[in-house]
Order: sequence, then structure tokens, then C-alpha cells
Amino acid sequence: MTDEEAIVQLYRDENEAMINKDLNKLNEILTDDMHLTHMTGYVQPKFEWIDQIQNEEMQYLASKEEAIKAIQINGDKASLIGQNRVQAKIWGGGINTWPLQMRMYYKKQAGKWMITDQVASTY
Repeated sequence: MTDEEAIVQLYRDENEAMINKDLNKLNEILTDDMHLTHMTGYVQPKFEWIDQIQNEEMQYLASKEEAIKAIQINGDKASLIGQNRVQAKIWGGGINTWPLQMRMYYKKQAGKWMITDQVASTY
């Protein structure tokens, strides 16, 4: 698998793990110091985000990939922009579907790519 293929696969693995509440997979592919910047601007640490998925404060119900673009690899760092239609129920709100654009950042550690940061917006 090429580095580019591995980076795209990690993006897809994360989306699948969010829907399936696969907390082990999320822990495996996210660095411990990963942060997710939400559309609101809130910067959420990895373990808080995973906890909110586990206790269903954040429920990801479906995700349909629409585009992957702007993949950049520079040595042991990389980034990707992915666009998915994500159906979710977040922090007690109703079920909504968002055109969610994720700017993903990666780092290669011990020969393995990991997600280090994510920034959510709409498209």
C-alpha cells in the first residue's frame, strides 16, 4: 500500500469507526494528543471525543463519501481534505445531515500513519 493509499484508508477507517462506535479502532488510528476542531470552533481532545461517542452524546448514524482531495505528503507528515454527507445527532440536538468537510492531518510514527489533528467545516 502506498502512503497515499494508507492516508485515504485511515480517513475511511475513521468514518466507519465513528458510525460503528468502534472505539478500539479510533484509539488505534488516532494519536493520543489528537484534537478535533468542530464547526463551532470547539477544540476537543481525543479522549473526550471518544468518550462522547461511547456515551452517545455524539451519535454518528451514517456517512457517505463524496470527495477526497488535496492529499499532500511531505516526509513523515501528510494532510487530506475529505467531504462526506454525515448524518448525526450531536449534543442532544435532533438528527441532521451535514455536508462535512474534514481537513485531516497525519504523522508517520514507527512506519505507521496516524491521524494527529482534524478540522471540521461544511462545504
